[in-house]
Amino acid sequence: MKRVAKTCIVAILGWQVRRLRRKADFKVVAVAGSIGKTSTKFAIAAVVGQQYKVHFQAGNYNDVVSVPLVFFGLPIPSLLNPLAWAATFIKIEKQLRSAYPHDVVVVEAGTDFPGNLAQFKQYLQADIGVLTAITPEHMEFFADLDAVAEEELTIADLSERLLVNADLCDEKYLKGLSTFTTYGRHDQASYRLEQLKHTPEGYAFTITKAGRAFLQEKHASPAEAQLASICAAVTVGDMLGMDRELIRKGIETIKPVSGRMQRLKGIKNSILLDDTYNASPEAAKAALDTVYKLDAPQKIALLGNMNELGAYSREAHQEIGAYCDPAQLDLVVALGPDANEHLAAAAEARGCKVVRTETPLKAADEIIKVLQKDAVVLAKGSQNGVFAEEAVKKLLADPRDAKELVRQSPYWIKQKQKWLGDLDAKD
Repeated sequence: MKRVAKTCIVAILGWQVRRLRRKADFKVVAVAGSIGKTSTKFAIAAVVGQQYKVHFQAGNYNDVVSVPLVFFGLPIPSLLNPLAWAATFIKIEKQLRSAYPHDVVVVEAGTDFPGNLAQFKQYLQADIGVLTAITPEHMEFFADLDAVAEEELTIADLSERLLVNADLCDEKYLKGLSTFTTYGRHDQASYRLEQLKHTPEGYAFTITKAGRAFLQEKHASPAEAQLASICAAVTVGDMLGMDRELIRKGIETIKPVSGRMQRLKGIKNSILLDDTYNASPEAAKAALDTVYKLDAPQKIALLGNMNELGAYSREAHQEIGAYCDPAQLDLVVALGPDANEHLAAAAEARGCKVVRTETPLKAADEIIKVLQKDAVVLAKGSQNGVFAEEAVKKLLADPRDAKELVRQSPYWIKQKQKWLGDLDAKD
């Protein structure tokens, strides 16, 4: 029933979006990729919004059903609520009779299985497509990284112009593309991120265009990965003909996204690096790299399960465990079954002190036992069965900062309470 409902809804929404595109003159930027989509979307919106009227969805609307609703600024009803959908279609029809108020719409295009992105062809034709990464994702459905690449490169078919992160998209996958622009630290990137200097306040960096200095800037982000999003935003702004000073002004407004290397103040004057939205091998390594660059009397890494990796899960968790540096980490706290079994063992083999935990609350308790003044604590993990943000919540200096964490809606709180209750019942 849901599949039939979804097919019908997408057909109607697609028809409405196509009519909007024919009627109104605006640009569409679509962001795809294994990791970094949301941070890149927000960065692009912040920069482009300095010169144009930009529209985007603050949440995670990246499904074939939800993306059309971004164009009209409407929430997504339940798939099996025909009255709510009828009301939504009517609201869209009313909007179609009015002038469209936006110059640029920025959307995410997410995928869960092979062929998922192809479904967007019913309505999505972006002026600029951005591919943030080709890295392991949803490996229970993708046979290997080649299959992931084939899926993510569908964004090329959905876009007039394509922008690719040269650092996280192996060039072997790009050979079949006719034309594209690249960004990142790669020495062949069209828009290259150079002269990175890490400071306690963040990063100083230069972005060059075709080998010539384009922007010199600073940003308060603690993570180098955020600079990739900034570089993508600068590139999109330039591709859209923005004034360079407005691009610079936009960079200043880019803020960390909840659960994505967000810096929070913890108890005992500690620094909490909240990277709890999701986890994958590349993102976990990037998060650890950030910790390694920081100067602190104590460094702790809470590393939770990386879900949805299928047969690749054991190898991936072992890889991250081996990436844990005992010279940099005073303690590794593993959270979840695969992290406890594979990541923890690999980290111990490397020489790290490791504690295994079953829940984020117990993980927080283990950290509190040993936490020193001015420490740095990284929290990284996937969502279901991990929810490392709940560990961060217990470590906050100001409980009111919990509103900055991911998955704090009544729906998610209920889901987490049920999960924790089920675990307690098993014990």
